[in-house]
Amino acid sequence: MTFAPQIKIPAIYMRGGTSKGVFFKLEDLPPAAQKPGPARDALLMRVIGSPDPYGKHTDGMGGATSSTSKVVILSRSSQPGHDVDYLFGQVSIDKPFIDWSGNCGNLSAAVGPCAIAMGLIDADRLVSDGTATVRIWQANIGKTIIGQVPMTGGSVQETGDFELDGVTFPAAEIGVEFVDPAADDEDGGGALFPTGNVVDTLDVPGVGRFQATLINAGIPTIFLNAADIGYTGTELQDDINGDAAALERFETIRAHGAVHMGLISDAAEAAQRQHTPKVAFVAPAAGYTASSGKQINAEDVDLLVRALSMGKLHHAMMGTAAVAIGTAAAIPGTLVNLAAGGGERTAVRFGHPSGTLRVGAEVAQVNGQWQVTKAIMSRSARILMEGWVRVPGDAF
Repeated sequence: MTFAPQIKIPAIYMRGGTSKGVFFKLEDLPPAAQKPGPARDALLMRVIGSPDPYGKHTDGMGGATSSTSKVVILSRSSQPGHDVDYLFGQVSIDKPFIDWSGNCGNLSAAVGPCAIAMGLIDADRLVSDGTATVRIWQANIGKTIIGQVPMTGGSVQETGDFELDGVTFPAAEIGVEFVDPAADDEDGGGALFPTGNVVDTLDVPGVGRFQATLINAGIPTIFLNAADIGYTGTELQDDINGDAAALERFETIRAHGAVHMGLISDAAEAAQRQHTPKVAFVAPAAGYTASSGKQINAEDVDLLVRALSMGKLHHAMMGTAAVAIGTAAAIPGTLVNLAAGGGERTAVRFGHPSGTLRVGAEVAQVNGQWQVTKAIMSRSARILMEGWVRVPGDAF
């Protein structure tokens, strides 16, 4: 019996925010994997090491968590006024599929630096010293992201003193601006809140009846009050991820919330759409000890938020969910806004399991509909390794 030898593909392994993933230049992928379809998905799953019934990703580049089971494909932009096209894939750990339905806000911070390293940005768009503005087309959702990338001596500056809770070491600060991050719809109204309401009543069979803010900014997100579902908002990962019954309840809420938001027509479809929507719960500011042992005081934050990603409580906060938090916090009457004390605000600092994060958003009412023009946050990114990944030649 003969076996296909391994092939090698140029790649960059990179951290962005509190996530990391394997980045590819589109033209470096094998021809069969340069277009959407089973070959592309099979190749990228093999790179990550999925599906893995052991849940370890021992035979791949993935880290067996939602934050570390990610792939990115970059190319020179096909969109006017943009530098790079950014396609993101959330790889399921134990099932054979990749969810292409949304963006990764954390890895968005790595796109600019990675595109520069790959030679995808024209030289006249860069600076030797200062800040390079990289205009990114987020291909999954058709939105613009602007990365402010620090440059020193003609190269991306990766080291620095910017500290991001959820990341062990400091690095250079990268500004990330999500332009017009709400979903689009045909008439231009109601997309930010799919139901048209800032608060809905969500009736979940077998679980309960809850108030919820259903918002589509950054990523579709279902916000609940922590107290309504038996939590305080100070929970860490082990408090929830070790409770199989709780995770099942959250997944049921997520599935029915997705139907309510019009993302799927039947709750059973949620199993094939694990990346979106997200479920998060909020609570008023309170003190707690973060997962690192850092003490977070009530006066350090405006509110507490915990969010689930790919069926588990996230160790920090997804960047796209942070966009949803900042947007909802700026709109009076949402559950996020009320947990933060109500009123009008342009920025919010929230507590998450690893610490705190500040995010700003600009919103306005136009013809009676809330709209968000942009959301802004700071992240950092760093190349961890570059070279080639190898996969068996018959893997795709």
